[in-house]
Amino acid sequence: MSTAILTGQPVPGSSIEADLRSLGFEVRIAVDAAHTERLIAQTPKDQRVALVDARFVGHLHALRLGLTDPRFPLAAIPGALTARPDSRSAITRVLAREDATAREDATGGGIALAVDSLPDRLVTALGDDGADVHRPELGGLVAAVPTDPQARNEARQAVANVDDEAVRLKSAVKSRDGFFTTFFISPYSRYIARWCARRGLTPNQVTTASLLTALIAAACAATGTRAGFVAAGALLICSFVLDCTDGQLARYALKYSTLGAWLDATFDRAKEYAYYAGLALGAARGGDDVWALALGAMVLQTCRHVVDFSFNEAHVVGTDATGNTSPTAAFSDKLDGVGWTVWMRRMIVLPIGERWAMIAVLTAVTTPRITFYALLAGCAFAATYTTAGRVLRSLTRKARRTDRAATALADLADNGPLASLVARVTRARLGAPLLVAAAGTAVLAVSLFSGVTWAPVAGALVYACTAGQALHRPLKDALDWLVPPLLRAAEYGTVLVLAAEADVKGALPAAFGLVAAVAYHHYDTVYRIRGNAGAPPAWLVRAIGGHEGRTLLVTVLAAALTAAQFKAALTVLAVAVALVVLVESIRFWVAAHKGGAPAVHDEGEPA
Repeated sequence: MSTAILTGQPVPGSSIEADLRSLGFEVRIAVDAAHTERLIAQTPKDQRVALVDARFVGHLHALRLGLTDPRFPLAAIPGALTARPDSRSAITRVLAREDATAREDATGGGIALAVDSLPDRLVTALGDDGADVHRPELGGLVAAVPTDPQARNEARQAVANVDDEAVRLKSAVKSRDGFFTTFFISPYSRYIARWCARRGLTPNQVTTASLLTALIAAACAATGTRAGFVAAGALLICSFVLDCTDGQLARYALKYSTLGAWLDATFDRAKEYAYYAGLALGAARGGDDVWALALGAMVLQTCRHVVDFSFNEAHVVGTDATGNTSPTAAFSDKLDGVGWTVWMRRMIVLPIGERWAMIAVLTAVTTPRITFYALLAGCAFAATYTTAGRVLRSLTRKARRTDRAATALADLADNGPLASLVARVTRARLGAPLLVAAAGTAVLAVSLFSGVTWAPVAGALVYACTAGQALHRPLKDALDWLVPPLLRAAEYGTVLVLAAEADVKGALPAAFGLVAAVAYHHYDTVYRIRGNAGAPPAWLVRAIGGHEGRTLLVTVLAAALTAAQFKAALTVLAVAVALVVLVESIRFWVAAHKGGAPAVHDEGEPA
């Protein structure tokens, strides 16, 4: 339950009390600032508080947007202000000043502007104090505090002229979706979201249904039959419809949560990679081994996401510039002003909608091998296009990277005990972080293809040392955001190459499991950083060895064991890493949810 305090007496014929109660508020009435302050103090400390001018006229959804979104500590629309329990003190502080000012006006001959809206005056005072007050985009919705009968009639007419529900449905859809999602999914998925909301379903339940549907699709693909492939393609599209619906339901009903954002983001990755495994199993039933392609697709897709995350931390969140004014950004903005180029650019990066549609259609009408070939080609082109554009933006942008960005990039690097030791004991700097990391990765790559049994071990040792050197100082150079994705490619690529060279049945599936477990850890790191929860604990990174420790271990196992033993070792390592990271991750997110962590909403990855 939340409490809404009406400031002043409701106007006859007003529906404001009923509207607030329909949104779950207990309504109380205050006559002035002092009374409002007392009512807030009497409200249980774990409740949200809203202050609403009794003369408010507007759409119900405007009130919902302004007063019930759990993501923001303070939020306001004209005539209404709300605060989460952890931010109520800010309102109490400015209310005390407001009350003192009112008393001075009453005793000192000042003129109190009684017609002013108390919530609006408090919003202004909060802004003067430097508080961050969220003001939702209302679009065509009305929110006003008319001060005379004519203005009230005009406001009510404006409310009648705008369809509240149509605006609510439209705002449930993301403004920057891909072509396939915008024109083939959202026109009807928004109505599914409304159906779910009216039946009390939560976004997390829809997210779980999407995961289960995708897993059934993967199981159908694993049958290796044409009927199974057709069913898999159809179910994958159904899973994507539900994947869009959960976010639209969250926006429609304003049901956001930390746990929900994590589930939505994590399940997207789990669904896609489980489907890759299903396709590989189905192909194997038909006598075609495509596990290397499946693992390659997962490696490429994961590295693409790390590029997205790293660039965002370095250039969107973690710089002192208010915007990107580079020539590359200006040209990009110009292209976004031309209709057809907008959709073309969104499609060629192969976002999740286009990617899953392509996978579904190719699964139904071709073979898993062709599906993976098309997926690898499309993702490789998209990765080249997006990475090249971001490199150009980085080189032409004038901005200093903040300590927050450098810390985030270091956390994304996932250096373990060995690299950390190198960073501590070496005094000399070998060069720029990216060049050092690239040199170590190149040595590792050459050693993997040398044909010498123990050469990869030596290459992994060099790689571990350069990883430590790369983080010898903060990652603040223009292209240092490329260090984490480069390290991801090195580690995952090592597992892929060594498993393929083992040339024993089951080695590549075991490698697939290991990379999936490690990738989960890296995604989890990203989602914690995004939620301002910091990186996973140091003990977890040490326990699973860091990227350089795992790389070195895999090379030693490949050199010291027979092919069959290496397969078994990869399997054991995959299970061990998965258990450790999953248990700690689930514990963390559930605890954060129960502990009242600020709600967030993941809008989905562009890729």
